[in-house]
Amino acid sequence: MPRYFYFGLLFLAVGAAGLAALFFYRTPPFPTEHFPKGEFGGVSLRIEFATTSVAREKGLGGRKVIPSDYGMLFVFPKDDYYGFWMKDTLVPLDMFWLDDKGQVVYIAQDVATSSYPNVFYPPVPARYVLETAAGFAAAHGVATGTPLMLQSWPSVSE
Repeated sequence: MPRYFYFGLLFLAVGAAGLAALFFYRTPPFPTEHFPKGEFGGVSLRIEFATTSVAREKGLGGRKVIPSDYGMLFVFPKDDYYGFWMKDTLVPLDMFWLDDKGQVVYIAQDVATSSYPNVFYPPVPARYVLETAAGFAAAHGVATGTPLMLQSWPSVSE
């Protein structure tokens, strides 16, 4: 057989292997072990802090997996009516607005990725917003007044 035939077969095999790897590749959950622990709704959570405007704007956008024991805490400089949307968010979320003492003042549950460009606002001012995987509030009985317990609360670092 001509050597071009073998080069063609080799090219097809490498291409097929590459496509199969892309198809079957699953993004592993991002590592959460270096995040501080908190307790919310009777559950231990690893909490990532979003303390800068850049981190708050990006939020959980682009993440394909949100572990069940993880939350992102958005930290603001003062109490206000902070709006949240699902821009670039790939998984549904529960959103919890917290007061300056860390108690839930409002919850948006099971917010779908398709809800963008809708913006969700609390009915009262809040200092923090905690985002978790959708279903967290229902699974753990989180309601208005539920506290987020942290060893130390972060501040805005802009």
